[in-house]
Amino acid sequence: MVILFNKPYGVLSQFTPEAGHRALDEFGLPAEVYAAGRLDHDSEGALLLTDDGKLIKKLLDPKFEHPRTYLAQVDGQITPEAIRQLQKGMVIKGYRTKPCKAEMVEAPEWLWERVPPIRYRAAIPTSWVRLTLIEGKNRQVRHMTAAVGFPTLRLIRIQIGNIALGELQPGEWKVVTERVI
Repeated sequence: MVILFNKPYGVLSQFTPEAGHRALDEFGLPAEVYAAGRLDHDSEGALLLTDDGKLIKKLLDPKFEHPRTYLAQVDGQITPEAIRQLQKGMVIKGYRTKPCKAEMVEAPEWLWERVPPIRYRAAIPTSWVRLTLIEGKNRQVRHMTAAVGFPTLRLIRIQIGNIALGELQPGEWKVVTERVI
Protein backbone atom coordinates (compact mmCIF):
# COMPACT_ATOMS: atom_id res chain seq x y z
CA MET A 1 0.00 0.00 0.00
CA VAL A 2 1.23 3.48 -0.88
CA ILE A 3 -0.43 6.65 0.40
CA LEU A 4 0.06 10.24 -0.72
CA PHE A 5 -0.49 12.64 2.18
CA ASN A 6 -0.58 16.44 2.01
CA LYS A 7 1.40 17.24 5.15
CA PRO A 8 0.29 20.50 6.74
CA TYR A 9 2.69 23.12 8.07
CA GLY A 10 3.75 22.39 11.65
CA VAL A 11 3.24 18.61 11.44
CA LEU A 12 6.12 16.17 11.90
CA SER A 13 6.76 13.34 9.40
CA GLN A 14 6.31 10.77 12.19
CA PHE A 15 3.42 9.30 14.14
CA THR A 16 4.54 10.47 17.59
CA PRO A 17 4.09 14.14 18.58
CA GLU A 18 7.28 15.74 19.84
CA ALA A 19 8.42 19.12 21.21
CA GLY A 20 4.92 20.59 20.92
CA HIS A 21 4.55 19.67 17.23
CA ARG A 22 1.61 17.78 15.79
CA ALA A 23 2.24 14.39 14.17
CA LEU A 24 0.76 11.98 11.63
CA ASP A 25 -1.22 10.11 14.30
CA GLU A 26 -4.12 12.60 14.07
CA PHE A 27 -4.98 12.10 10.37
CA GLY A 28 -6.58 8.63 10.34
CA LEU A 29 -3.79 6.99 8.36
CA PRO A 30 -3.60 3.17 8.32
CA ALA A 31 -1.60 1.78 11.24
CA GLU A 32 0.75 -0.30 9.09
CA VAL A 33 2.29 2.51 7.02
CA TYR A 34 5.49 4.48 7.62
CA ALA A 35 6.78 7.69 6.07
CA ALA A 36 9.00 7.06 3.04
CA GLY A 37 11.15 10.14 3.57
CA ARG A 38 10.70 13.32 5.52
CA LEU A 39 9.45 16.86 5.30
CA ASP A 40 10.48 19.22 8.07
CA HIS A 41 7.72 20.48 10.34
CA ASP A 42 7.91 23.91 8.68
CA SER A 43 7.51 22.46 5.16
CA GLU A 44 4.26 21.37 3.54
CA GLY A 45 2.99 19.07 0.86
CA ALA A 46 3.57 15.64 -0.65
CA LEU A 47 4.66 12.89 1.72
CA LEU A 48 4.53 9.24 0.73
CA LEU A 49 3.71 6.58 3.31
CA THR A 50 3.88 2.86 2.69
CA ASP A 51 3.96 -0.57 4.27
CA ASP A 52 6.57 -1.68 1.68
CA GLY A 53 10.04 -1.63 3.27
CA LYS A 54 11.79 -2.25 -0.07
CA LEU A 55 10.06 0.77 -1.60
CA ILE A 56 11.10 2.95 1.35
CA LYS A 57 14.74 1.88 0.86
CA LYS A 58 14.54 2.66 -2.88
CA LEU A 59 12.99 6.07 -2.27
CA LEU A 60 15.65 6.99 0.27
CA ASP A 61 18.69 5.56 -1.57
CA PRO A 62 20.45 8.42 -3.43
CA LYS A 63 21.67 6.10 -6.21
CA PHE A 64 18.12 5.90 -7.61
CA GLU A 65 17.98 9.70 -8.07
CA HIS A 66 14.19 9.89 -8.01
CA PRO A 67 12.97 13.46 -8.59
CA ARG A 68 11.18 15.58 -6.00
CA THR A 69 9.57 18.85 -7.05
CA TYR A 70 9.07 21.82 -4.73
CA LEU A 71 7.55 25.28 -4.84
CA ALA A 72 9.52 27.74 -2.73
CA GLN A 73 8.27 31.21 -1.86
CA VAL A 74 11.40 33.27 -1.34
CA ASP A 75 12.21 36.59 0.26
CA GLY A 76 12.80 39.14 -2.52
CA GLN A 77 12.44 39.04 -6.30
CA ILE A 78 14.64 36.15 -7.40
CA THR A 79 16.95 36.88 -10.32
CA PRO A 80 17.86 34.92 -13.46
CA GLU A 81 21.44 34.68 -12.14
CA ALA A 82 20.21 33.09 -8.90
CA ILE A 83 18.17 30.60 -10.93
CA ARG A 84 21.29 29.69 -12.98
CA GLN A 85 23.27 29.14 -9.78
CA LEU A 86 20.54 26.87 -8.41
CA GLN A 87 20.45 24.90 -11.68
CA LYS A 88 24.16 24.16 -11.87
CA GLY A 89 24.54 23.11 -8.22
CA MET A 90 26.46 24.74 -5.38
CA VAL A 91 28.34 24.05 -2.21
CA ILE A 92 26.18 24.16 0.92
CA LYS A 93 27.28 22.97 4.35
CA GLY A 94 30.45 21.52 2.78
CA TYR A 95 28.49 19.47 0.23
CA ARG A 96 28.24 20.07 -3.53
CA THR A 97 24.63 19.72 -4.65
CA LYS A 98 23.82 18.02 -7.92
CA PRO A 99 22.45 20.11 -10.78
CA CYS A 100 18.69 20.57 -10.59
CA LYS A 101 15.82 22.04 -12.54
CA ALA A 102 14.91 25.53 -11.34
CA GLU A 103 12.62 28.16 -12.77
CA MET A 104 10.83 31.31 -11.70
CA VAL A 105 7.06 30.79 -11.55
CA GLU A 106 4.02 32.86 -10.67
CA ALA A 107 2.33 32.44 -7.30
CA PRO A 108 0.08 29.40 -7.68
CA GLU A 109 -3.62 30.30 -7.79
CA TRP A 110 -4.64 26.95 -6.33
CA LEU A 111 -2.53 27.24 -3.19
CA TRP A 112 -4.17 27.06 0.22
CA GLU A 113 -3.55 29.64 2.94
CA ARG A 114 -0.84 28.70 5.39
CA VAL A 115 -1.61 28.82 9.10
CA PRO A 116 0.19 30.76 10.41
CA PRO A 117 0.87 32.92 7.35
CA ILE A 118 4.43 33.76 6.32
CA ARG A 119 5.86 37.02 7.62
CA TYR A 120 4.89 39.96 5.47
CA ARG A 121 7.08 43.01 4.84
CA ALA A 122 5.59 45.75 2.67
CA ALA A 123 8.97 46.99 1.44
CA ILE A 124 10.26 43.56 0.34
CA PRO A 125 8.42 41.51 -2.28
CA THR A 126 8.34 37.73 -2.43
CA SER A 127 8.65 35.49 -5.47
CA TRP A 128 8.22 31.82 -6.30
CA VAL A 129 10.66 29.21 -7.60
CA ARG A 130 9.92 25.68 -8.82
CA LEU A 131 12.79 23.27 -8.10
CA THR A 132 13.17 19.61 -9.02
CA LEU A 133 15.96 17.82 -7.15
CA ILE A 134 17.23 14.26 -7.45
CA GLU A 135 18.72 14.24 -3.98
CA GLY A 136 17.33 15.11 -0.58
CA LYS A 137 19.82 16.45 1.90
CA ASN A 138 18.46 17.88 5.15
CA ARG A 139 16.84 21.29 4.47
CA GLN A 140 18.54 21.37 1.07
CA VAL A 141 16.10 23.68 -0.73
CA ARG A 142 16.22 26.18 2.14
CA HIS A 143 20.03 26.13 2.19
CA MET A 144 20.21 26.50 -1.60
CA THR A 145 17.87 29.49 -1.86
CA ALA A 146 19.58 31.19 1.07
CA ALA A 147 23.00 30.60 -0.57
CA VAL A 148 21.88 32.56 -3.65
CA GLY A 149 20.53 35.40 -1.49
CA PHE A 150 16.81 34.54 -1.42
CA PRO A 151 15.83 32.78 1.83
CA THR A 152 12.84 30.44 1.65
CA LEU A 153 9.74 31.70 3.46
CA ARG A 154 7.43 28.84 2.47
CA LEU A 155 8.25 25.42 1.04
CA ILE A 156 5.75 23.01 -0.52
CA ARG A 157 6.67 19.66 -2.07
CA ILE A 158 4.25 19.21 -4.95
CA GLN A 159 5.50 15.99 -6.52
CA ILE A 160 7.54 12.87 -5.72
CA GLY A 161 8.58 10.99 -8.86
CA ASN A 162 5.44 10.83 -10.99
CA ILE A 163 3.08 11.20 -8.00
CA ALA A 164 1.70 14.75 -7.91
CA LEU A 165 -0.08 16.34 -4.97
CA GLY A 166 -2.92 17.45 -7.24
CA GLU A 167 -5.99 18.76 -5.42
CA LEU A 168 -5.29 17.16 -2.03
CA GLN A 169 -5.76 19.74 0.69
CA PRO A 170 -3.58 19.89 3.84
CA GLY A 171 -4.32 16.91 6.07
CA GLU A 172 -5.95 14.89 3.27
CA TRP A 173 -4.57 11.64 1.89
CA LYS A 174 -5.31 9.06 -0.78
CA VAL A 175 -4.14 5.59 -1.75
CA VAL A 176 -1.81 5.74 -4.75
CA THR A 177 -2.54 3.18 -7.44
CA GLU A 178 0.09 4.19 -10.02
CA ARG A 179 3.68 2.97 -9.93
CA VAL A 180 5.85 5.19 -7.72
CA ILE A 181 9.32 4.37 -9.12
